Amino acid sequence: MKTLELDQVVKQYGDKTAVNGVSFDVEEGEIYGLLGANGAGKTTTMRMVLSLIYPDGGSIKYNGKPYYKGLEQIFGYLPEERGLYPKVKVSEQLLYLAQLRGMARKDADKSLKYWLERFNVPENYNKKIEELSKGNQQKIGFIASILHNPKIVIMDEAFSGLDPVNVELMKETVKELRDNGTSILFSTHRMEHVEELCRNISILQKGNAVIQGNLRELKSKYPREKVVLRTVGAVEGLEQITSVSEVTRTEEGYFIRIADESAGQHILQAAMSQTEVKQFEIKEPTLNEIFIKVVGGESNA
Repeated sequence: MKTLELDQVVKQYGDKTAVNGVSFDVEEGEIYGLLGANGAGKTTTMRMVLSLIYPDGGSIKYNGKPYYKGLEQIFGYLPEERGLYPKVKVSEQLLYLAQLRGMARKDADKSLKYWLERFNVPENYNKKIEELSKGNQQKIGFIASILHNPKIVIMDEAFSGLDPVNVELMKETVKELRDNGTSILFSTHRMEHVEELCRNISILQKGNAVIQGNLRELKSKYPREKVVLRTVGAVEGLEQITSVSEVTRTEEGYFIRIADESAGQHILQAAMSQTEVKQFEIKEPTLNEIFIKVVGGESNA
């Protein structure tokens, strides 16, 4: 079932078109990646999905219906800019926010304590936001977005400010939400997180969706231009192989750029004739490489 459907959505500010006819669907239990450089239209799109602003054209449907009263109760939102009040206790504001979304205070308190334990910060229950580290503030913001068991969650830079251990914990939680049927619209500059979590993506550029679809299928449309070769000993003559454009020696072997995949077999044959091969792989392009090709000189930081 399509939990979220955008059809030719347009948003204009004066003579500037921030979003220009963007369309995509998010299925139930799917993490959908929304990518783009700064100013590409991601935040505007997310705000329209949340009904914080309204589109000037096109339509947005939720479970097949247009916006309806009470819809905010099924939404969770983790903004890039932390939106919690710094001088208010964690429990006071998160319980209040959960109640605004229709949750009984007793149930909200039980859910809050569960999530604080889950993220290893139960001691933050009575602390003010300003007393927490940047990473713990991010955890609390995330908990605020899911405390009321929403069906649709919008996440903008969900892993910002987290150390590697907590990034993994957050990813596990996001996958758990997905597996329990939550639909997630996920925006980040960390392409490796998109590759791990998302099945389908849209890349926006100047308000337009320039690449869309299944991530695996999109990758198959781009040439594989890199070879990783790990060997026991040295391999001579790699530079002379047809379609090899660059050879870089690494600690365990070679990193080779090729203009044609057919060069791969010649590289492997040359290596096997001279030494023991521990690894040979013609690597598919990363999402980051595709993003740079598509967006060009625009910054994605």
